[in-house]
Amino acid sequence: MSNVVDLIFIFFMTKLSVNINKIATLRNARGSNIPNLINVTRDIESFGANGITIHPRPDERHIKYSDVYELSKVVKSEFNIEGNPIPKFIELVLAVKPDQVTLVPDSVDDITSNSGWNTKKHLNPLKKTVNIFKSQGIRTSIFLDPIPQMVEYAKKTGTDRIELYTEKYAKNFNESNRDKIKPYVEAAKIADELNLGLNAGHDLNLSNIEYFKNNIPNLIEVSIGHALICESLYNGLQKTISCYLKILN
Repeated sequence: MSNVVDLIFIFFMTKLSVNINKIATLRNARGSNIPNLINVTRDIESFGANGITIHPRPDERHIKYSDVYELSKVVKSEFNIEGNPIPKFIELVLAVKPDQVTLVPDSVDDITSNSGWNTKKHLNPLKKTVNIFKSQGIRTSIFLDPIPQMVEYAKKTGTDRIELYTEKYAKNFNESNRDKIKPYVEAAKIADELNLGLNAGHDLNLSNIEYFKNNIPNLIEVSIGHALICESLYNGLQKTISCYLKILN
């Protein structure tokens, strides 16, 4: 009987992967090692987070490439690396071999990710990149806007999962504009029909994540960084992570 209960729990649980880019941004601001990225990562895991996400960019304005190698030695939960698959990024991922790589179409000068892939237009290069990573046993996910055609073409790349870009849902979320979730529900249904795993992320926070979670039942994982760190300034890191886990589980 306990095994059945465990399976039910796992089925309904959505994992929390904490993006630690903002911790690195704060560290880099003073050119020192405070806060210590490795120590904070260990603390985040000890507070119950299910994974660690990083997004190294070519200019290394937050996560440095050297950080990736150091983190790969200490992360004990799921390790997810996001980024645009330029040659330098592909080389890094293949050297580190994280649990998951999330392909994001951000340009070098983007402040943050601001759109998902056009999987129809970029089908062939995405398919090639996915094949490279999957041949090394690295699970792949493709960052997408909630557009049915983009989900369908993502399937053609051979990717394991997609990550829905949730900014349009999360921005100015309140009781009167909950219809913003409809495209995400539709995209999630298509992903489920195509046997694609489903992740989500960008601007999700403690105010809007419960409604999203409750309406996307096949949601495997959310990646949250900026909002979680901002909320931690008031609530503390341990309490904030605990609040997310309570909602997601």
